[in-house]
Amino acid sequence: MRHVISVKVENKSGVLARVAGLFSARGYNIDSLAVSQTEDNEISVMTIVVRGDDRIIEQVKKQLNKLIDVIKVSDHSDYPSVNRELALVKLSAQAARRPEIYQLAEIFKAEIVDISLKTITIEVTGEPERIDNFIELIRPYSIKELIRTGRISMMKE
Repeated sequence: MRHVISVKVENKSGVLARVAGLFSARGYNIDSLAVSQTEDNEISVMTIVVRGDDRIIEQVKKQLNKLIDVIKVSDHSDYPSVNRELALVKLSAQAARRPEIYQLAEIFKAEIVDISLKTITIEVTGEPERIDNFIELIRPYSIKELIRTGRISMMKE
């Protein structure tokens, strides 16, 4: 099962390495990792997506809570939350196929952020599943390059 874990930490150098090291030391692969400052410049939040059963994730959360710079650990998988990602997709875009690409971008409320004679770069944001769907539909148009941010997540009130 995929878990979305939010970790509030002190905004200090080396904290990211210690948190990531905790996962790698136990042989767990991180599917996605996003880190940013919060409304308080001295606190950052890490959103980590990892696969594992409930027992394994519970152990990981306990280990995270033992790290000195960790303030709070939350598993967003158990609660309603807002999840977002951003993807940039560069496509080979011959003139004849551009109208179809524009149409798909419009349907997904994606934004064309760069265009050249040979390529179009599209930015799409939203729920991770929405990004997956967009990528699958756009794949036949020859993806030259694809990059995604890590998931960010905020629990609902």
